[in-house]
Order: sequence, then C-alpha cells, then structure tokens
Amino acid sequence: MADSVLRSGIILLLLILLASGGHWKVSASGQPPGKFPIPHSKSPPSAAVVSRLAFGSCANQSGPQPIWNAVIDFDPQVFIWLGDNIYGDNRRPFSVFGRTATIGPWKNTPRFFPSSEEEMRRRYRLAKYQPGYSVLRQRAQIIGTYDDHDYGLNDAGKEFPLKNISQRLLLDFLDEPEDSPRRKQAGVYASYVFGPPGKQLKVIVLDTRYHRDPLFSDGSILGESQWEWLANELSGPQTEITIIASSIQVVSNLSATTGPFFYLESWGHFPTERERLYKLITNSKRTGVFFISGDVHFAEITRFDCGCEYPLYDITSSGLTQAVERTVPQPFDFLVRLAAWLTPSTMRVHSQTCLYKSCAYGQPNFGAVEIDWDSVPPTMKFEVRTVNGDPANSIEILLSELQPKNNSRIPASKPYQRHCSLEVELPWFRRYQLALTFFGSVAVFVVALTVLVKSIASASKKCVRKLKID
Repeated sequence: MADSVLRSGIILLLLILLASGGHWKVSASGQPPGKFPIPHSKSPPSAAVVSRLAFGSCANQSGPQPIWNAVIDFDPQVFIWLGDNIYGDNRRPFSVFGRTATIGPWKNTPRFFPSSEEEMRRRYRLAKYQPGYSVLRQRAQIIGTYDDHDYGLNDAGKEFPLKNISQRLLLDFLDEPEDSPRRKQAGVYASYVFGPPGKQLKVIVLDTRYHRDPLFSDGSILGESQWEWLANELSGPQTEITIIASSIQVVSNLSATTGPFFYLESWGHFPTERERLYKLITNSKRTGVFFISGDVHFAEITRFDCGCEYPLYDITSSGLTQAVERTVPQPFDFLVRLAAWLTPSTMRVHSQTCLYKSCAYGQPNFGAVEIDWDSVPPTMKFEVRTVNGDPANSIEILLSELQPKNNSRIPASKPYQRHCSLEVELPWFRRYQLALTFFGSVAVFVVALTVLVKSIASASKKCVRKLKID
C-alpha cells in the first residue's frame, strides 16, 4: 500500500515532481529455472541461545540491494521477512484523464494489476539470488510472511483470487518443507521457539492478508481460524521473549494525522481487531511481548502504554530498498523530513539516538534486536540501522519492563497522555497540523505572489506613464 499512497501524498504535499520510479534491469541468467532449489537456509540448533535477530521489508527484486552487506555484518542468527519481499504486482502510470485514468475523480482503471504465476516465480528467483541475500541464507535461519505486493496485489485481502498461489510461492521462497503444515492451512502464519529454558524466545509470524476484510470496514484482519491459533500460541508454554511479526503496523496509526494527503495500512484501521489483540495478550498473562512490522517505507519505534499491563513496543523497519525519501529528487529530501517532523504521532519513541529530529527514518533500513541474556536483569536493544549498518534510531530496555505492573490495564488518566492517547483522540488542530501547515503555507505563497504581481504591474504602469510624459 505504501508504494502508492506515499507517492500520491507527497505529490500533493510537497508540490514537486516524483522521481521516475523506473525498474532496473537485472539478468537472471545462470540461475536454475522453475522450482526453487533444495533449502540452504541455516537453522540454529533448537537449544542454541539466540541473541541477535534482524528483520526487514519492502525489497525491490529488480534493482541492487546493497543493504545485505550491513545485515550480514550484524551477523543475525535469525532473519525475519515482514512482507513486500518482492514487488510481484504491476502498476500503470498516474493518469487523471482518458480511457485509463488511474487516479482522481474520473478514475476508471485500477492502477495496480497482478502478475502471472510464472512472472511471480521469476521475480522471487531474482530476489533469492541477490548476492548479499544468498550469503545471509547460508548464515541465518530465514522465516517470514508476505504483505500486499508479494501477496499479489496492492492493498489486497481475502478477496484476492490468486492467494493460494501466492501462499505457495512465498513458502517456496522461504524453503518451507513440502510436508510443512503451512502448506496445508489457509494462510502463512507460523510460530518458532529458539533457545534453552530460561533463555527462550518465541517468534509468532502473522498473516495479515489471507483473511483480511476490506479496508476501513473495521472487520477482521486475521480471520477466526488464525485468531484461535494465536490464542493457543499466546496461552501456551511461557517464553522469556515473544516477538509478534506483523506485515503492517500495530501500534502506530499515522493515517489519522496524515489525511487528506495519504493513508497507510495499519491495525489502526481495524480498531476492534486491534483491541482484541491487546486483550488477548493481556488475558494470556504472557510477558516479554513486542511487535515488529514493515510496509510503510520508513522506519520508527513506537510504544503503547495503555493496551496491556506493560508497554507494547512496535519496531517498524521499511524498506530494505524502497524508502519514502527515494520518491523525491535528492535535493528535496529535507522536505520529506520536515513533513515527518510536522506529522504528530502520539506513539513514536523519541530519543537522542535518532538520526533526525522526527525520529522517523526515510532511507533504506533494516531492523535489529540484540538481547544480552547474561546481564542482570537481561536487556534488549531495538535498532533501526542504515544501509551502512549505522544506527538511525536505537533504544535499550530491561526485559523486566515487559512484565505486568498491576492487575489491570493501564488507564489514560489525563485528556492527553503520550504513548496512551490514540492519534484519533488528538484535538483537531493538533491532529491536522500537517494539513494546516501545508495549506497555510500555500495561502501565504499565493498572497505573496499576488502582491508581487500587482506591485510589478503597478510599477510598470507608472514607468509607462512617465515615458509617455517625457
């Protein structure tokens, strides 16, 4: 979704020309055709302590992917795909008029359309044999899910007719065994447990596409079968840490503050479903839970203090190649950063470690989690890292912080409380700060331009009169 809405929004917001966004051509020669080869992904022994995980999303298979060098240098034991692992759908150019109008009031043609199974498989093959990623597959266990573009179509949900093909292709890409339960169920959700007792880490990978109802319907994201499975996973044997991997953001709902320029998919569009998720975590009495997510073409760390009995973090990393600042010519990067700073967020974590004042990062990035099991108490570091491996945002917390502080969910005790009040609860002038700033700036510009034109016209008339008198 972010691939389209962010481009549309920035056109309106910044009044500058989008970058061409064309695809590079990469040869797939020398790679075996058809089915993917025998699995090569390394799996850590089940009893091995896992202390480093990396994750990412939004990787264009048709261009260079230099970020894998930084991921390899981080040396993760597990890498988690969060969706848009390839861009499998196709898009038509922006057009307001004509027989193929893709945007605007006269839109008569969908901008995005799916590829054939053969073409999807070809694109997965390009992604799988990226040089850096091939090295990572030898060193780390690769797990993950899809989002909309590798599911097959922008913003698609349960109505997508090719979703069973998309499920099979993703599992082939991930080297999932042929007898895996994931190949027999409706959706690609799964869970994994790493490490020995006392240092165990569980990763729960969600499928936010296969069962998802239409956007803005406040229907279901997971579907009842997946909800039942998730309840069993959360109420099962306790682990010290539980990571819930969602292709779309759970905690943040920036769409509430970026309208009318653009809207981003998130659990915030399904408030009943998100509330159900928070209650499920609370009722399970599970400690050490946090989220990781992708999709939006920028990175941030957010936190919600009023959803559970302890703070719920969401580390968003997007994308490995696709990033919002790349949608505008390089000299105008600062305008994107300015827009990010002006966009109010009640959930974003601000710290002195942020590369930019907004604590949002719009260049290619990956997420990293480091666990120091030997410290007392154990600590965790959440990071967003740049293409060079440098931290763009970093926070460190005690594992003990992710444990219940009382017997009930933390209430919002004030009209506005950071990390507690939802974006939709902000006062209107604060909520629409970005739009008000933009339209106010346009109004000032128009007035100034009008005054300038009138001044020039008046001066010209006086000059002409003077010449006539002379």
